Amino acid sequence: MKALVVTIKIKEGYRDAFVDELLLDAQGSVDNEPGCVMFNVVQDDTDPNCVHLYEVYKDSASIEAHRKMPHYVKWRSVVADWFDGPPIIRSGTSIFPGAIE
Repeated sequence: MKALVVTIKIKEGYRDAFVDELLLDAQGSVDNEPGCVMFNVVQDDTDPNCVHLYEVYKDSASIEAHRKMPHYVKWRSVVADWFDGPPIIRSGTSIFPGAIE
């Protein structure tokens, strides 16, 4: 399984609207993508304008499929100007659970 850890800084004044849109994308991922195993949205405790995503997909193809889904495309379009800098994206292979199953 493939995992993404994404840190997003949100422009001042856009946090609530950004998170509302992000939750629609997260729910769409869980509900509509067979390759999406997990999509967690985590509020940073030290910065209210920072969120972290922990996403797990069955494979790299599932990540690519996610980026083409209507809910993702809509989210990226709506929030495009609300990022406070580019997101930091880290990717890796899930060791547990998954790799030993």
